[in-house]
Amino acid sequence: MAARMLTPKPVCSPLARRFLALAAALTSGLVLAASPAHGVKTGSKASSTAQAAVICPAKPAMPTQAEMKALAAQAQDRGLLWRVTDSQSDGARASWLYGTMHVGKREWMMPGRSIVRAVQGADQLALELNLLDPEVGKALAEGLKARADAPPLSADLSQRLNRQLTLACAEDLVRLRPEAQILGLLAKTGSRQGLNAEYGVDVMLAGMAYALGKPITGLEAVQTQLNELVSDDPVEIAETVDDGLKQLEDGMAPEMLQLLAQVWASGNARKLENYAEWCDCANTERERAQLKRMIDGRNPGMADGIAALLQQDKTVFAAVGALHMVGPMGLPELLRQKGYRVERVEFTPLPLQKKPSKPMKTE
Repeated sequence: MAARMLTPKPVCSPLARRFLALAAALTSGLVLAASPAHGVKTGSKASSTAQAAVICPAKPAMPTQAEMKALAAQAQDRGLLWRVTDSQSDGARASWLYGTMHVGKREWMMPGRSIVRAVQGADQLALELNLLDPEVGKALAEGLKARADAPPLSADLSQRLNRQLTLACAEDLVRLRPEAQILGLLAKTGSRQGLNAEYGVDVMLAGMAYALGKPITGLEAVQTQLNELVSDDPVEIAETVDDGLKQLEDGMAPEMLQLLAQVWASGNARKLENYAEWCDCANTERERAQLKRMIDGRNPGMADGIAALLQQDKTVFAAVGALHMVGPMGLPELLRQKGYRVERVEFTPLPLQKKPSKPMKTE
């Protein structure tokens, strides 16, 4: 498998963390949901006026220690959680599958009690990529940066791309490959609604594992994710950039990403399973193939990686994008096919006043 075990070490550079957060958001399928940006129609009088008066949203700021404490006190369980046990055992030692969303709101940063207990009880954490490995950050940054020898975009594509970078206050993305700039723009469409990769729960889970001294495993190699993000084919690059710009110029991305965030936060697995029907991201044969490749196509490899960890007689808390968890090719079903007992955990809502927490229930 492509998994790499790493005993936690100090977090990588801010730039590398940014690349990691970007790639995590992109490969989770969120980019496919983000069909457009900021509600500004390009090529119109309103567009030129808006562009001249762009007001940039505040950059995401990490909470202070006091703010983190307050967030922890109000934390609620969000997302989708499954309990995994060996079907031949008494089920006393549990592992976990957790469907995450790689962007989030500031108030969602701290995991709820059920998630915290599960992480604390597991022997190790498994993520799509090990967010704390400096080598992962270095390889990802190298793979996404602009190539000096790459053919330039056409004048029209370049002009449209620069316009979107300005509208999104994202001129710093110019250091990336053109298609990576598009992906970055799409991933940022939720920022004005408070959805940012910096607040994704995956980063917090990695920090928890580090603080608890738990090993962290990356279930995929960096190159596996890069293969889904960028290309060296000029024709494919131009098609990707043009498709992305059309989405950004349409205007519905913030609403779509907000809907996806709400579906995730409520743990609505059925809605996620029908994602292709409402995401406006599977309208053509090419889009449907891309969605299948980015989600279902990667699941068998991650399922093999998780199973390999379970066979080491260690429990694992495996957290990957929620779209990888649903449907007949989702990780829970793939692990069932490998002989594991996999049960969905229903979260107990956190009461408004302080009360003893209730145990998790499985079904």
